[in-house]
Amino acid sequence: MTSPWLGEFLGTMILILLGDGVVAAVLLKRSKAESGGWMVITAGWAFAVMAGVFTAIACGSSDAHLNPAVTLGFAVRDGNFAKFAPYLSAQMLGAMAGAALVWLHYLPHWKETPDAAMKLLCFSTAPAIRKTLENLVSELIGTFVLVFVVGAIFSKRVAASGPAAGLAPYLVGSLVWGIGLSLGGTTGYAINPARDLGPRMVHAIFPVAGKAGSDWGYAAVPVVGPLAGGALAGLLLRALGV
Repeated sequence: MTSPWLGEFLGTMILILLGDGVVAAVLLKRSKAESGGWMVITAGWAFAVMAGVFTAIACGSSDAHLNPAVTLGFAVRDGNFAKFAPYLSAQMLGAMAGAALVWLHYLPHWKETPDAAMKLLCFSTAPAIRKTLENLVSELIGTFVLVFVVGAIFSKRVAASGPAAGLAPYLVGSLVWGIGLSLGGTTGYAINPARDLGPRMVHAIFPVAGKAGSDWGYAAVPVVGPLAGGALAGLLLRALGV
């Protein structure tokens, strides 16, 4: 019953359920975690990545990408794009399923939260300072770091020097935590097109109480930036033979 597609779908669903879930816990009114702050959000996303990776592997995807930018980066590195379209569909649908579960889980809290912008942030990202080019660069750099360091974690040289393979889900989760703490303050570190676009679509479609627009004018930034960053990281990994 397991398969790579199912693994990517379920892994991404868990990633978004726990990742967007911690944002909702911190931002929505009358949540017990309300006003928990940036450290809580970045830690929650780190654990979400770890849980998503374990889920993806257990359900059939040994790659456990959970992210079209990661899939693209490794496709560029290897010169093989066969997995990109199937994984992209699984990741997008998984992200939408995870966001739908966040909406359901926090159902009474949407009405209690008057700020429509805070509700949107429970689904998708927004920049601290809205400047398209600079925001694109931020997403590109963050995703470049993600894909390049993930490539390093799984490289033959690192595997030969220690037990990195068994620790990979923890290491990747820690990497995402570090990216959030160091680079996430500019755009909210989408670093994953499915993570932003899938939940943004759910926000647009679902009856979120008191919502406003889904900020489609910004939506291209957390898609184009991460894809460009992932592709550049793949090129460097290929050039270095990592």
